[in-house]
Amino acid sequence: MTEEAILQGCLRNNTTAQRELYQRFSPRMLSVCYRFAHNREDAEDMLQEGFIKVFSQIHTFQNKGAFEGWIRRIMVHTCINHLKKNKKFNESVDIIHANSVQVREESVPSIVQAKQVVECIRLLPIGYRTVLNLYAIEGYTHKEIADMLDIEESTSRSQYTRAKQMLEDILVRKKIIQKPKEKVNWLGIASGH
Repeated sequence: MTEEAILQGCLRNNTTAQRELYQRFSPRMLSVCYRFAHNREDAEDMLQEGFIKVFSQIHTFQNKGAFEGWIRRIMVHTCINHLKKNKKFNESVDIIHANSVQVREESVPSIVQAKQVVECIRLLPIGYRTVLNLYAIEGYTHKEIADMLDIEESTSRSQYTRAKQMLEDILVRKKIIQKPKEKVNWLGIASGH
């Protein structure tokens, strides 16, 4: 079934098209949810809630940009709303294996596997982890993050800076990267971000 056929079927509430959409996109969207979730059950709840929104809002998709990108934005906002609703920004987290992650910065050393980075990101406090995910992986600006999380833009920037430092410390401690002899921005991001 083509993406256009799936979209048209979902607009008509066709259960076969809805099932196809879910099967096609749920593995990638579950990976997105894992990066934000406190545990596997929360990730699955976020995924289900996100797909309910996708199906109920599918009529708003205007074929501007990728359909998957539209679904991903709904998932990210669903995850943020879930965290806000459950006030989980101050809780510590455990490691859950995620399927994949695409880091926006291209200079991450090739020896560092994406899965290892995701596991280490999951060790960050949830506030740091959320800002890092939104900025470095999802590509949102600090202004957009501040609006989403109801925080100041400067808070987003400082949480991101602290998250990067904490993540680097974790990666060094787990021997995934070596401690740089001089201050190196291993994520390849300019300091002013």
